[in-house]
Amino acid sequence: MARKSIGDIRRAELSQAAFDALVQHGIRGTTLERVARIAGVSKGVVLHHFKDKDVLFEGVQRKANTVLRECVTELLRHADTPLERLYAIIVGNFAAPVFQQEICHAWISLCSDVPHNRQSQRIQTAVHARMRSNLLSALRPLGAEDAPRIAFQLRTVMDGIWLRASFQIAPMTGEEGVAEVDYAARSLLAGSGIAPDEMDAALAKMQTLASLILTTRAFRDRALMTS
Repeated sequence: MARKSIGDIRRAELSQAAFDALVQHGIRGTTLERVARIAGVSKGVVLHHFKDKDVLFEGVQRKANTVLRECVTELLRHADTPLERLYAIIVGNFAAPVFQQEICHAWISLCSDVPHNRQSQRIQTAVHARMRSNLLSALRPLGAEDAPRIAFQLRTVMDGIWLRASFQIAPMTGEEGVAEVDYAARSLLAGSGIAPDEMDAALAKMQTLASLILTTRAFRDRALMTS
């Protein structure tokens, strides 16, 4: 694996600082000065790596999506069946490193910029294409009659839960998010002949792995430094 340059590492650190600023102050309150203060550098250093605020937010979006992707990818490594792949995707999208109320608030702030920013549109298009591909790779071997439509419905439910979590006053737990998507998955796959205990086992395995792997400092550090 190629070693990261000092510039790549600095950009990753500044993207993280920008994400932290976004969580604390929202999209309007995230300034280059605040990002520099959180990162412990001068505004000039931020501008050296990100020419303006739009480019900085692009880095923030990529950072957030990378952490989520790493959560899903790590669980997929341990999935032995299509059903386990499905639950790796579901559980990974609500894993502790990403599904927190502050991050949900930041996510909705970033999404609000999508209609006005072509680069944000491209990033989100790529994210949804990857999610669709992952879901289809799990659903098709399960014998789902209309896998593309089921994949769309599950993506919509997951996005909706992130949206709800960003609005409600009391924080929503990842377990609550997974439970809602699990309910949708069981309803959508009701005609596929999958036994409930098979779904229970696949869900339990991925939740156990998520609690053992995705909460470790080693995983968090690796995910945060990936870009």
